[in-house]
Amino acid sequence: MKEIEMRKSNSFAAWIFIVILGIGALLAFAMNRANMENVWFGVIIFFIAVVLSAAIRVADQWERVVILRLGKFHSLKGPGIFFIIPIIDTIPYWIDIRVITASFKAEKTLTKDTVPVDVDAVLFWKVVDPKKAALDVADYQSALHWASQTALRDVIGKTMLSDMLEGRDKISNELRKIIDERTEPWGVNVISVEVKDVLIPPALEDAMSMQAQAERERQARVILGDSERQVAEKFGEAAKTYANNPTALHLRAMNMLYEGLKDNATIVIVPSTVVETMQLGSVAGLTALTMGLGQERANKEKASAVQEGE
Repeated sequence: MKEIEMRKSNSFAAWIFIVILGIGALLAFAMNRANMENVWFGVIIFFIAVVLSAAIRVADQWERVVILRLGKFHSLKGPGIFFIIPIIDTIPYWIDIRVITASFKAEKTLTKDTVPVDVDAVLFWKVVDPKKAALDVADYQSALHWASQTALRDVIGKTMLSDMLEGRDKISNELRKIIDERTEPWGVNVISVEVKDVLIPPALEDAMSMQAQAERERQARVILGDSERQVAEKFGEAAKTYANNPTALHLRAMNMLYEGLKDNATIVIVPSTVVETMQLGSVAGLTALTMGLGQERANKEKASAVQEGE
């Protein structure tokens, strides 16, 4: 990034150099001096062009330039055009103050419950103090990367696997605080940290899948047992109602027989003890009911066949 920005500035300086040489050539031609005088005039113009092209610099809107004068910090420049003293002033850093993203990871790191995991995260940061970033740390980008990676390993070692899989936001906030505290002396502000992915060993993943499946099956059986209990309670309440109201029991029994016979059944065998208990009358009466329902069904089928024939 710094090399690209330096090429921008050098290209602008090259244009300044060419323009000054062109102006000097035009002046020399217009003045029409002797050959020796033209040589000295050309040397002077060349020297001026070199000095001015080296003294003029341009910084973009998002750049801050650190200027050292004879090895000591002199000033910060930018954005726009600024001037330096060639040879005396040097520019060691062109600092980008925009928000920058950087990815980092921790591989085969043990959690608090000794499970090896691979964690990928993204860091959003920016330089808020270019002077500190340039003078207080040799390479602030590398330092930020290593600080982020060590902080991630520390957080993983203090966190249970279940908490890591369920509480990524909590881990991200904790990471942001730790990294921001470490990088604040370097003039870097950590905006946010996002945990992208947590990878666990395949064997453990299969075991967790089996555990989740067993848990769902257990819940299904619990729900089924609770449903059967509720049905049994309702049957018990219905039995108490029928015990106190024989007429309701008689009507319910007749309705059940009618619903069973009117569609599919033609003959129903019912024990005599059940008939006496349900108060459905004699066996002959039950047979007559069955035959009547069968005849009614036959008549319906005959009428339907006649309509189809027409």
